[in-house]
Amino acid sequence: MRKDAAVADDRPHRARHRSEPPPSPSAVPDEELMRALYREHAGPLLAYVLRLVAGDRQRAEDVVQETLIRAWKNAGQLNRATGSVRPWLVTVARRIVIDGHRSRQARPHEVDPSPLEVIPAEDEIDKALWLMTLSDALDDLTPAHREALVETYFKGRTVNEAAEVLGIPSGTVRSRVFYALRSMKLALEERGITA
Repeated sequence: MRKDAAVADDRPHRARHRSEPPPSPSAVPDEELMRALYREHAGPLLAYVLRLVAGDRQRAEDVVQETLIRAWKNAGQLNRATGSVRPWLVTVARRIVIDGHRSRQARPHEVDPSPLEVIPAEDEIDKALWLMTLSDALDDLTPAHREALVETYFKGRTVNEAAEVLGIPSGTVRSRVFYALRSMKLALEERGITA
């Protein structure tokens, strides 16, 4: 019988040393509480977090979700609190963002180096982008202006040689090149390239 008494005495002793008493049935969070939190606070909280994460919507949604889960887990404390829970939610969301930022700063993002080996050198990328932009701007020219410009500037022909190839007078080639260059300048400026 002493064993039974010791066991019976030991159980209340363990319960006293727990950090929190077992939750009462009214303090257990339910789906309705979560729905109410989401309905009332998710929109404003998302708007706030979007500013904290520089508009990264996916990250902001993750932070809001984590904040609401923490609120759900701490529903007993929130039920006892007086007033709005929004200040608590904002504080938790801000701390989640700060913790995420600190963890990214503490350990750099690891990447697989193999894809980097197939990326062309920076000057090759710049050259390719320049050629794409130039080709796009050339498409804005009239066919007559484009022909004159291609023959003189890109193929390196003189005005007389270009006139002979195109079968037009050299004065017409000069005129078309002049207007083609002016149009090219405008087309490149529209694409953000200035001389």
